[in-house]
Amino acid sequence: MLNLFDVSTIFEGIPEILKYLPISMEIVIISAFFSLLLGFGLALVKIHNIPVLRMMASIYVSYMRGTPLLVQLYISYYGIPILLEYVNYHFDTDYSISTMPKIIIVLIAFSLNESAYASETIRAAIQSVDKGQIEAALSIGMSYPKAFIHIVMPEALIVAIPSLGNSFISLLKGTSLAFVCAVVEMTAASKLIASRNLRHFEMYIALSIIYWVLTFVFSKIFIYLEKRLKRSERPLEEIAA
Repeated sequence: MLNLFDVSTIFEGIPEILKYLPISMEIVIISAFFSLLLGFGLALVKIHNIPVLRMMASIYVSYMRGTPLLVQLYISYYGIPILLEYVNYHFDTDYSISTMPKIIIVLIAFSLNESAYASETIRAAIQSVDKGQIEAALSIGMSYPKAFIHIVMPEALIVAIPSLGNSFISLLKGTSLAFVCAVVEMTAASKLIASRNLRHFEMYIALSIIYWVLTFVFSKIFIYLEKRLKRSERPLEEIAA
């Protein structure tokens, strides 16, 4: 009788794939960190309508959101070495292209891509805060930077958390594309394992279960954070004291 499907192979494959979870999480956490920094800067540029920079930020966000991540990964994979060669030639440097870890390319591509989405989320969250609260804070002697940090940012964070959480989860699932840059994360690991045991269907089911569980866990974490932030809001008078 043909053994077309083997359930035991799924459960045997999950621990093998999970060995590469740290690499996937490294991509997610580092990319999320730098994308938030860049996204925050882009959001401030657009909010304050800084000449020239606002137009450049708008074009950047439009391009990153309007092109597939897979294409951006390929552009980074082939474009970064060309850029390094250009720098070496014109600035007499000696950056090694062949020894550069491929994960660096992935981190750059993911950070740039995610920053475009983060910037719009952060911008919308900041602009959702009632300006009257800032005016009230200034009227009781609070400086604008202090009002921004203690009034605007906490409320904006509460608004942004659901969208940022969804972006984080999308980023987690997007790490499955890192294999196109020769980075062995969970998806690449499942392909390698499947090439050995010839159980491609079972390995991809095992991989899908891992992503499903991770998505569920992180969804609950972001829901908890949102509720915790709402409970920790402080009155304006307490902040100004």
